[in-house]
Amino acid sequence: MTFAALQPLADRAALFAALRQDALTDAVDALGEHRWDADMDAGTLTFSSIADPTRTIVTRPHLIATIAPGPRSMLWAWAHPQGDPQGVAAQLRDYGTQYGLEELAQAEVPFPADIGDDLETWIANTAHQIGTIAVEITGRSPYYSAPIGGGTRAVFLLDAPIAQTTLAEAVTKAPRLLSSLDLGDARSSVWDAARLAGWNMEWTDEAFSGATVSDPSGSATFRFDEQARITGIEGSHGG
Repeated sequence: MTFAALQPLADRAALFAALRQDALTDAVDALGEHRWDADMDAGTLTFSSIADPTRTIVTRPHLIATIAPGPRSMLWAWAHPQGDPQGVAAQLRDYGTQYGLEELAQAEVPFPADIGDDLETWIANTAHQIGTIAVEITGRSPYYSAPIGGGTRAVFLLDAPIAQTTLAEAVTKAPRLLSSLDLGDARSSVWDAARLAGWNMEWTDEAFSGATVSDPSGSATFRFDEQARITGIEGSHGG
């Protein structure tokens, strides 16, 4: 289990974050075998093709947190020696203060006691949880979980040259992405994806058994069962 008190935030943004991570993966995979380099002085995180180093994707990274096995703690970027106290990560601190979420509001958060023996996997999973929460609170995406040595991971939000996700694209990708997502409340995740992506959305009835979502690329209706699980998606492309 990652940070339990923060999981509802991650659950809400899970579908949208998965769509944005998939878009980042598509863009980076198009480079072929690649590497990443962060230049904090220049304020860039660059993905480069190993076969052709002139092929790059240059992003502006915003450090959100570092998660370290040594102290067994997560340090928010606003409290980090190399961080910005008023940077993007401060939005998470302010949200935590406003809503009483201590894990967001305190500078350093110790790992839970019951994380098990596989520390590497726990840190990797927690980095994705924190990245998804950062997307939820700030509206920025995608995020990147970067190994920075000694088992520590840094979580960045990226200003990247990646097109916004259209509804038509989301409908195409949703079946594949949903098969690997464990959505606590898929109804809320669809609503939140529409909010974060800037799509229009209307419930189909007072029982919230469906949601019709639209943007210039088309429209789609998501159907839900009594447990708020998605039972079907009916889409049509715009003209």
